[in-house]
Amino acid sequence: MNSPGLSAVMSERRQLINVAYRLLGSLADAEDAVQETYARWYAMTPRQREAIDSPGAWLTKVASRICLNVLGSARARRERYVGEWIPEPLPEPREWISGQAGDPADRVTLDESVNMAFLVVLESMTPAERVTFILHDVFRYPFAEVAEIVGRTPGACRQLATSARRRIRAARTEAPPAARHAEIVRNFKAAWEAKDIDALIGLLDPEATSVADGGGLVIAFLEPIHGGERIAHASVEIAHAAAHLTLLERTVNGQPGLIAQHDGVTVTVYAFDIAAEKIKHIWAVRNPEKLRPWTATTR
Repeated sequence: MNSPGLSAVMSERRQLINVAYRLLGSLADAEDAVQETYARWYAMTPRQREAIDSPGAWLTKVASRICLNVLGSARARRERYVGEWIPEPLPEPREWISGQAGDPADRVTLDESVNMAFLVVLESMTPAERVTFILHDVFRYPFAEVAEIVGRTPGACRQLATSARRRIRAARTEAPPAARHAEIVRNFKAAWEAKDIDALIGLLDPEATSVADGGGLVIAFLEPIHGGERIAHASVEIAHAAAHLTLLERTVNGQPGLIAQHDGVTVTVYAFDIAAEKIKHIWAVRNPEKLRPWTATTR
């Protein structure tokens, strides 16, 4: 029998997780989509599997279609979501264990296409736009293959990708070098711990926005906070109310960020968007269901 071996098929898992996480913004949903993909593969007869020339291409196509369906239903779910919905934050690879502990095939490659600012822009796209853009612009699949997945013509997919690129360009900021980004986050941490409102205001863009995601499961601001001064005052209020928390510097979606821990347990993950030496966006993920990748990895 010439059916692809288990190891050959399972070796595609890393690529599938990479695609699915970018498409869905949720590691848990990505893992579910990949599991469903493999279930469909093994539901076929050996003869059906042998007839597939490229198992990797088949698995990616099926996973992408599953994600497209999930994105369609996710819109309705997020309308019922309590407060703001933020994509699930990922730790730096060496800190992250997912699925079977230590399995490198489960690790999402971290680069610009998974930083938080990028993922937030993806959330503003239609499902077809997002799938087309990720598959073509990030993973370099030709439009002819993307068209089969999203059920559009190659020409329509080109238009979807163009629209998606406009959204990305409109939101993109000139990011500082990684060392400077880390320094600004470190300064923010120090000012926050010192409850220094003036220092915080100096680090924040006057038009900055802070968004928290508690999912209705923990206390969090339900609406975004707009304005550097308001964010600074709110941060100091949090510092006074949560004196028991420990702030630690960590890589969040490939960029310098912070986590807050209580008794060694991560309760909040903070991602930052920085431009022109100022913090423009802060995303605070507090929903414990989205902090699963952090619970066993941050100490």
